[in-house]
Amino acid sequence: MAPLAAGVCLAASLACVFAPAAQARYRHHWRVARHHHASVSQASSAPSEVDASKFSAIVVDANTGRELYGVNENALRHPASVTKVMTLYLLFEKLEKGELSLSSQIAVSQHAAGQEPSKLGLAVGDTISVEDAIKAIVTRSANDMAVAVAEAVGQSEGNFAAMMTHKAHQIGMSRTLYRNASGLPNDEQLTTAHDLALLGRSLQERFPKYYHYFSLHEFTYDGEVIGNHDHLLGKVEGVDGIKTGYTRASGFNLLTSVHRDGRALVAVVMGGRSAPARDRLMERLIESKIAQASTERTATRLAESNADEYEALSGRSRGRAAPEPQQVATADTDMTPQGDADDAADDTPRPPAALRHAAPPSRKTSAALVKAAALDPGKLGWKVGPRGQEIDAPTPPRKLEGQSSAVARSEDKSAPRKGAWSVQIGATDDANEANALLRRARSHNRALADVRGFTEKYRHDGDTFYRVRFAGLDARDAHKACHDLKHGGFDCFAVPN
Repeated sequence: MAPLAAGVCLAASLACVFAPAAQARYRHHWRVARHHHASVSQASSAPSEVDASKFSAIVVDANTGRELYGVNENALRHPASVTKVMTLYLLFEKLEKGELSLSSQIAVSQHAAGQEPSKLGLAVGDTISVEDAIKAIVTRSANDMAVAVAEAVGQSEGNFAAMMTHKAHQIGMSRTLYRNASGLPNDEQLTTAHDLALLGRSLQERFPKYYHYFSLHEFTYDGEVIGNHDHLLGKVEGVDGIKTGYTRASGFNLLTSVHRDGRALVAVVMGGRSAPARDRLMERLIESKIAQASTERTATRLAESNADEYEALSGRSRGRAAPEPQQVATADTDMTPQGDADDAADDTPRPPAALRHAAPPSRKTSAALVKAAALDPGKLGWKVGPRGQEIDAPTPPRKLEGQSSAVARSEDKSAPRKGAWSVQIGATDDANEANALLRRARSHNRALADVRGFTEKYRHDGDTFYRVRFAGLDARDAHKACHDLKHGGFDCFAVPN
């Protein structure tokens, strides 16, 4: 098979209107986001199947966390309706906590009812059960139901979008910014294939009780049978969801999961020229990479930072609502009123404000990303305990002043190194395993030999976990170290201290 056309290289320059520190941070951000594979593996015989200016893809072994394939996986892209995976993620949290049940009724507001297709089409004042809303979002990709869920969980869609962004950064999706709950066009709604793969993995780890909804082939509501947009379900062995998406600015996207013979993949394709082309590429990626996946589960549980600011946002449901998000355009939708946009031509004019990813980000978009920097995981409640001793012995929890949860940290005796960034590597519920993980990571990456490493104990939903981090790096070295670790099968992300 002939190699796919190479993806785009994102420019490194930014508008001069930002402060020097912000300029430096985002110059590096764009360098990291460049296409860092010189060639694409032989996954497709038809370069015309993708739009080179929008294309990105990744395949991850979910059992080990190892990246098996990646092209432009850190390049900024529009998620389109794959956005709804995070919408359901936050809804599943509410179900898990008992704050909502599957039979709870959600009201349809004027704002929700007024969303563009695809939609379920309920009238203002109608109600729908949480379970039916989930099914409508998974199958029809119903924008009205996504907004109804957003308002039920976060009071307003604007506040809910902020909650989505906080949650994304808590689970390591550091380049993701949400502006709405549906994925309808908005220049500032951005993510990466890498971040979506993290979301797909975290979704399955956190919510095995609810994940089965993504495998629905069809949903019957009010006498109408609604088929799933994901046409790989039932066609490709082991595929069990997760979500399609399309807008003119994004191209045809797909986040999918595969379980076959003890192996597990999470894969993302973004920027397909059509739904069939995207599906063919995804199928080839699955078939070419599944044999390389491990049958042994060695990946640690994906880390999630403490939720102080997220909980504060969630608490706004008892106070004043944030303003509703403004959509840049409404012509690009996941479905036309007549049928699935995955199979329908889109003759609407290109929104003039649509982001061109082959060029540097617009001043407006860059400003949004600079603002989003304040939402990074390092500012989402990471707690740091007093210095401990050698990492080989588990550190007992120490309650810190002003903290309600027990968080403690133990460090190794590496030479200190000054820097404002850290690398976070997974999390586990076993202290000894965390220490072993730190040693394996240091052994794998010699650049970490003189970097201070430590384990950090924290509690989440009543359970105790241990994070592994390396601190004292500058931004460039942190991103490079994490990049190298990922290729060695380690889960990680870089965060400012």
